[in-house]
Amino acid sequence: MKPHTPLLLSAAMAVAGFSGISAAPLSIDDYCDIKTAAPASVKEMRPLADGQTYACISDDEKAIDVYSYKTGKKVGTLFSTDNISGTLKIDEFDGYALSANEKKILLWNEVDTIYRHTFRAQYYVYDVARRTLARVSDAGAQQGAILSHDGRMVAYQRGNNIYIANIDYGTDVAVTTDGKLNHIINGTPDWGYEEEFGIVNTMRWSPDDKRLAFIRFDESEVPAYSFDNYRSYCEEDPLSDLYPTPYTYKYPLAGYPNSRVSVLCYETDTRLTKTMDLPIGETDYVPSLEFDGKGENLMVMLLNRDQNHLDLYKVNPGSTTAQLILTQTSKAWLAPDSYQMADYGDTDFVIGSDESGYRHLYIYNYNGVLQRQLTKGDFNVTHYYGRDVRKGLHYIQTTSLGAINRTVASVDSKGKLTLLHGEEGTENAWFSRDFSYYLRSYSSATTPTRYAIYTASGKQVQLVEGNDAYAARYADAPKMEFLKVKNAAGEEMNAYIIKPADFDPSKRYPLMMYQYNGPDSQEVLNRWRMEGIFYVASQGYIVAAVDGRGTGNRSRSWAHAVYCRLGQDETSDQLAGAEYFASLPYVDADRTSCFGWSYGGYMTLMELSDPRCRFKCGVSMAPVTDWRLYDSIYTERYMLTPQQNKSGYDAASALERTGQMTRRLLIMSGTSDDNVHYYNTLKYASKLNYEGQVFDMMSYAGFEHSLRMCNARARLFARLVDFLDSNLKK
Repeated sequence: MKPHTPLLLSAAMAVAGFSGISAAPLSIDDYCDIKTAAPASVKEMRPLADGQTYACISDDEKAIDVYSYKTGKKVGTLFSTDNISGTLKIDEFDGYALSANEKKILLWNEVDTIYRHTFRAQYYVYDVARRTLARVSDAGAQQGAILSHDGRMVAYQRGNNIYIANIDYGTDVAVTTDGKLNHIINGTPDWGYEEEFGIVNTMRWSPDDKRLAFIRFDESEVPAYSFDNYRSYCEEDPLSDLYPTPYTYKYPLAGYPNSRVSVLCYETDTRLTKTMDLPIGETDYVPSLEFDGKGENLMVMLLNRDQNHLDLYKVNPGSTTAQLILTQTSKAWLAPDSYQMADYGDTDFVIGSDESGYRHLYIYNYNGVLQRQLTKGDFNVTHYYGRDVRKGLHYIQTTSLGAINRTVASVDSKGKLTLLHGEEGTENAWFSRDFSYYLRSYSSATTPTRYAIYTASGKQVQLVEGNDAYAARYADAPKMEFLKVKNAAGEEMNAYIIKPADFDPSKRYPLMMYQYNGPDSQEVLNRWRMEGIFYVASQGYIVAAVDGRGTGNRSRSWAHAVYCRLGQDETSDQLAGAEYFASLPYVDADRTSCFGWSYGGYMTLMELSDPRCRFKCGVSMAPVTDWRLYDSIYTERYMLTPQQNKSGYDAASALERTGQMTRRLLIMSGTSDDNVHYYNTLKYASKLNYEGQVFDMMSYAGFEHSLRMCNARARLFARLVDFLDSNLKK
């Protein structure tokens, strides 16, 4: 359960059409339609090996063009659907990847989504020099395909087995044969690894392409979860299926068996597969697998089930022997955002750790000897971009301007931190291969995202996207303001408030507290947003939020305060925030409410059933209602297992508090949610019914966790406002 940055930017939203629009009143779709409410982004800009140019998909999405960083002008074309030689052609593609030598391009289309990030597709390899196209396989759709560095081979998965296609010879060799649905997975993650570790592919080519390392998942002992898929009326032919489609997959609940994992390596010359000699316990995780900078060793992380002990091993793929070189431990949990921030160079590697109390970077040699702590201070490193070896500089993203901000900085060999721009807000960067140029994105609560290319010295070369027309369109929309609010313990919480655009301080408004507040998450951020909560504000509500104990990018002690006792301190902090906002002269203390989604939906239920609660009503969307009903990796990271922490699970269960639910409740969920199962909502509603409680409920047939299909969010927020109006408006 996590709110989730790719290396590069996603495709642009089509917002340019706003340029000729007058300042007409904003509709609910202007706030909630995910296709138009976001500002325009830039096309994916992939830095090329020369350091001076980048690749970018054309506006018509038919070609991959090459542009100069220095001039911003097009200087060539790598691929075009209109210029393919030979008999095999394609009219469109959904994505691409370049080989390391940039001689081959992996293209894919006909995408069929599996979970949140993974998909199956038809893959092709394009020869840049010859302009010819080759199909990776004729035997069916492929998953997780990756090019070898020389572009001559493609490793992919189909039917839970790994295959290697040699494009030059037209061969297709099976690396594994034991793959079986809901039993054995080779080369791609199971559901838990994808959702909670953010892993989409577990295959890695060695730099010389002589080996393919991969993770094997044995999920045969993992309990299966089943639900019926219903077709939504927004889909074509919604009544074409007279029976719902049953769906079954492996989903380990807290305390139940996980997949057993092993690390293997396939040799392309001998076609031999070796199992690496690693001390992987039956319950251990492998959250990271990479070759070192020279490709001599595999770097493998082993994490215990409690997720408070991490070992990093250096493994010789030829002999299979493993050497332990680094250990990280915690009295609570180790955050993936820290240890997965690893970068393996030729002679040393960078890795993140919060052992100092904040997330910082450390440099080790391959014998596991600490060379130096790269960053220090009362702030967190939130991203590592890489190093400019020539200048001895590392580039990072930090919270050095405060937890609600993100700023890009360089760090020299003496640990000196230099902010590239030093502007409060949210800043990100995508660097050229030689770090001589970078694309900067910047936004704040009042400034829609702007994209510009800069030289390494900070000189702007060109404005790529200013979103001026978009900014004019939303000039009169409600804006977010930031403040500090104290909890019951007297600790300051970061908070925001959104007032109606026509706010009158002499009036008294109803209040809606919005929340997520899950461990390591962050709701209060100084970045541009335009979404449903702003629509709520536009309808005459004060919208507010606080980040209480447990939330991320403050100190480790702040995050770990909720360890083994989810829902308790968070509830207290949210209610303290509500007390503060209710005390404001322009808020009507008798007309307050709360709303949350996912972990926030859970928080809504916990707050509404707390005797200290002053909310008159609340809306819970896709909530976890008992942590015994959620997945093992996420839940046990913060709660251990139900067997280890029964009292903590009991105290954290919203199901155990239904008898105290005396306020009006609207609970909503998608019936095909593979993340927080619809069963959570059904169990909660069933218990309320059994106890004679009156409540409102709405189900979204065939929809998943985020409700991103068919502009469903606009309908959700229309229902939410209607519910709030009926309970809070005089």
